[in-house]
Order: sequence, then C-alpha cells, then structure tokens
Amino acid sequence: MSQVEEIDRRIVTLLALDGRMSFTDLARETGLSVSAVHQRVRRLEKRGVIRSYAAVVDHDAVGLPLTAFISIKPIDPAAPDDAPERLAHLGAIEACHSVAGEESYILKVRVASPAELEELLQQIRAAANVSTRTTVVLSTPYEHRAPNLTPEEAPPGGSP
Repeated sequence: MSQVEEIDRRIVTLLALDGRMSFTDLARETGLSVSAVHQRVRRLEKRGVIRSYAAVVDHDAVGLPLTAFISIKPIDPAAPDDAPERLAHLGAIEACHSVAGEESYILKVRVASPAELEELLQQIRAAANVSTRTTVVLSTPYEHRAPNLTPEEAPPGGSP
C-alpha cells in the first residue's frame, strides 16, 4: 500500500476499525465531502486495497470457544506441497499460513471442545499426511486490529 495517499490510509484505517462506518461519518473524520469519500472508497475497492467487508463473530456465542494453532509439516519431505488443498474441506480451519521454519504451515482452528480438537487433529493428519504440533489459546487480549498505516511519530529528542 506504499502508493496510497495519506487520506486513503486514514479511510482504510477507519473502515478496518468499523467496516459499517457511513460515508457521512468517514467524511467527518477525514475532512472530505461525502462524494469525495465515496469515490475514494470505491477506488480503493476497485484497486483491491479494500478486498471485502466482514462481520466479526463472537465464537463463544456460536459454540466455538476453543481456538488453537496447529503447526504442520509433511511426514515425507519429498511429498508434494499440497496440504492447503488437502485441508480446504475442513471448515474448522479458519486460516492457513505458509511459514518459514521447521513447520510448513500454521493453521488457526476453532472448535467446540477438546474432543473436537482431537478429532480435527486426526482428520488433518490423515488428509494431508502431516505431523502436527498444537498450541491451545487460553485467552485473546486482542485480535482483528486495524493495520498500522501511519508512520509512528519519532520520540522526543530524536531517534529511538
């Protein structure tokens, strides 16, 4: 997003904090007219800077209180790197990240119970022929934070 103007960065930050913010409220926060904000938002969407809008779900309220991160690596290092495709059908996997290090991918999963996590681990191992290392989340102090699109102000007195 290095080619995005400062005012567009402000719009993206505001929408990341509240994707339902009205064009009127965006205009008030940015000092632009409603029509100018509308044009900028549409341009940001067209360029793919803003890819979608989504509801943030309370996973406890929908019966998925257990979150875990599962690191996976192939049992056979010579096997094709197709774990994401082999696991795409498992709806409990919220995210799949390719990573550097010992493991190949880290999966973020949400399930209802430790028993469901155990079952999911068996499904992952069988479907992708991988070994797993699991970290269960105890609490989440913050998540879904807006991106930091403005440079941090330098501390008084020069460089940090």
